[in-house]
Amino acid sequence: MSIVCPTRRKVLLGLGGLAACSVASVKVQASQSVLGVKELGFYNIHTQERDQGRFWIDGLYQEDTLDSFSQLLRDHRQNLSAPMDRRLYELLYQLNKTLNISEEFHVISGYRSPKTNQMLASKSNAVATKSYHMRGMAIDIAIPDVKLSHLREAAISLKLGGVGYYPKSGFIHVDTGPVRIW
Repeated sequence: MSIVCPTRRKVLLGLGGLAACSVASVKVQASQSVLGVKELGFYNIHTQERDQGRFWIDGLYQEDTLDSFSQLLRDHRQNLSAPMDRRLYELLYQLNKTLNISEEFHVISGYRSPKTNQMLASKSNAVATKSYHMRGMAIDIAIPDVKLSHLREAAISLKLGGVGYYPKSGFIHVDTGPVRIW
């Protein structure tokens, strides 16, 4: 899209005219970038619950949808939910776009209470004692019709956080912490 700025025709305006064109251009681009809908779907393999919804519409997060997602992503062992990091939803949305699909994510683990995390960490050294799951910044996922290695590569390509690969357990871990791979 090109923008024609009327002040360009007046050469004598100098930098003021250029500044006006720059501001007009930024406002138009910004208003276009917030239009649209972002939708996700989840299936919790432990509770057999499903949820899908539009979590972002025209630049606004939909709090009811986010609350519903947080409930589905709760610590099922303690039946405790916590708000999940919005960047996690953005990461998952981008992951679906990168794979060119709109499939629901099968959730192995979303939020974890400190008690649950401690219990899991005591049984496996693959569980971090200061896990991003306890901050609502991580999720362990699979998509049945997507090869796990493809899901992993797509997540890595986003460079939006950590990506762990657990092929024997059938899932990948993504989080909104620093970019790293294991």
